[in-house]
Amino acid sequence: MHIIDTHAHIYSNDEVAYPKIENPLRPPEGTGTIEHLRQETAASGVTHVVAIQTSSAYRWDNRFLADSARANTGWMVGVCTLNPDDPTSPEQLTRLVEGYNVRGLRSVPSADPSHLDHPGVEALWSAAARLNIVVNVLTGASLADELARMLERFPHLTVVLDHCLGINPSPDGQATLRTVVDLAQYSNLHAKLTFVPTGSAEPYPCRDMHDAVRQVIRAYGPGRCVWGTDFPCELWCPKVTYTQHLTIFTDELSLSEAEQRTILETTSTRLWFQEQ
Repeated sequence: MHIIDTHAHIYSNDEVAYPKIENPLRPPEGTGTIEHLRQETAASGVTHVVAIQTSSAYRWDNRFLADSARANTGWMVGVCTLNPDDPTSPEQLTRLVEGYNVRGLRSVPSADPSHLDHPGVEALWSAAARLNIVVNVLTGASLADELARMLERFPHLTVVLDHCLGINPSPDGQATLRTVVDLAQYSNLHAKLTFVPTGSAEPYPCRDMHDAVRQVIRAYGPGRCVWGTDFPCELWCPKVTYTQHLTIFTDELSLSEAEQRTILETTSTRLWFQEQ
């Protein structure tokens, strides 16, 4: 099985070539680099990676992501993040897709006020549809209605719900789970199952999140679900290691072999690696 990690954040040690934003969120020393990611994937049997722009370190500057995706073609693809309030962002997206092995756009709400149903967001989604790439949506449950309107407006665009709106075991988190399940009615929306350790209040194997992730899988079907680690786990989900995050899906959730293959390989290959 070709296991694909669909959610890795990468960091460069070269802060001259790739300067970070003021007060960036940094991973622990020695983690988060391409070299570290290759070590983790090799040790866990992960064969391919989708790198997500690290906005908390580089904001809208996608140069390190783009250069890394192009330099590691065949193993990695990139998902960029662009400013919906910048009218040049659709043009930037075209350049990144055509020249840098970027296969997705991470879509975020406009800045002030915060909206997904927004002309700048719509312009980026239109560009993504023209370029035939995937849109990853990063938002919270408060904008679920706006997300639904965008999904209705772009029924043929493949969209992935990053972190599933932040599901957790709290009462608010359970309401978020119901919202995520309701959104499954939109057949072009896919669920990224990265939220198990980030939402859990327990150590590995994060059993308080098992029922929630199973509900999401039932609602969307394995063919619309993908797995990712939130690499580097030392920063984003320190209660589990990289290998443990994968083991939750291979050993702890009681998924069938067919479900595992679809979630860990087939769906993500179709979305990001079909042309490679």
